[in-house]
Amino acid sequence: MATINKNLSHYDKNTVPNAKDFRFGIVVSEWNENITSGLYNGAIGALLENGAGSENIITWQVPGSFELVYGSKRMIETQNVDAVIAIGSVIQGETKHFDFVCEAVAQGIKDLNVQTDIPVIFCVLTDNTLQQAIDRSGGIHGNKGTEAAIVAIRMAELRKLSSF
Repeated sequence: MATINKNLSHYDKNTVPNAKDFRFGIVVSEWNENITSGLYNGAIGALLENGAGSENIITWQVPGSFELVYGSKRMIETQNVDAVIAIGSVIQGETKHFDFVCEAVAQGIKDLNVQTDIPVIFCVLTDNTLQQAIDRSGGIHGNKGTEAAIVAIRMAELRKLSSF
């Protein structure tokens, strides 16, 4: 495993653009809420730590990870955001449902990135076990929500710089 014994959420704050002038959307799945709430907290913490104002962070909840694509699309269409973070958690079960949901969400978020001018950040854990999800939502492997927020800031900055 590539992440064994590594916390991938450490970053050099000096390399991250100041987020004070950006508006962020977060669409978070209620399914596996014990995991998605940790990811959400990591994302919020990183955005605030890097200058985003709480008034410039819009949060919407959707029932599950499959609904993240629609929620992100509507966020882009209605909230004048500079980036969207889609937060979810899908844990392998006994059926192929896992495969269908993961594929659909990944493709849907990719499609939004191709079809719109607003970056949508994929922060969907697709783990084999609950423990793997715990380890990546604030556990021994850090917090993918933190990482997604840093990506969102960098992509918002790229969008701003490339629009001139």
